[in-house]
Amino acid sequence: MSIQLRPIGFVRAARTEVLDDEWDSVAARVELADDVPDEALRGLETFSHVELVLFADRATDVPPAPWSRHPRGNPEWPNVGIFAQRNKDRPNRLLVSVAAIEQVSARFVVLRGLDAIDGTPVLDIKPWFSWSGPRGDVVAPAWSHALGEGYF
Repeated sequence: MSIQLRPIGFVRAARTEVLDDEWDSVAARVELADDVPDEALRGLETFSHVELVLFADRATDVPPAPWSRHPRGNPEWPNVGIFAQRNKDRPNRLLVSVAAIEQVSARFVVLRGLDAIDGTPVLDIKPWFSWSGPRGDVVAPAWSHALGEGYF
């Protein structure tokens, strides 16, 4: 089986390094690729948030990255599998992120809280619908709450 993906845009942001926290402190701009028409963003300004699918082009595939590890290398947190964490080093280097829309123009959208660095390829943008989030109670281990304390 062969899967081919193409970027529909690219992240433009002041942040050029992967830092684990304070993603809300920097606005990021997603600029459409040249072959994506202006009309692709039409109507997006009526939403407050989007969900993006990104390609972590500077991350490491799993393997050779480990299939399990301590999140952020913190030995006080359990050694968990790659599917029990949101680390950028993933089997297919795919990332998802929900961000707030600050501005929409014909060729770009400005976002707050997008956890992606400058140059990251964007594979898809979807509007966030209130009914598309989790249904029922959301349960997560205590270490994940500590991990997220300064994330945004």
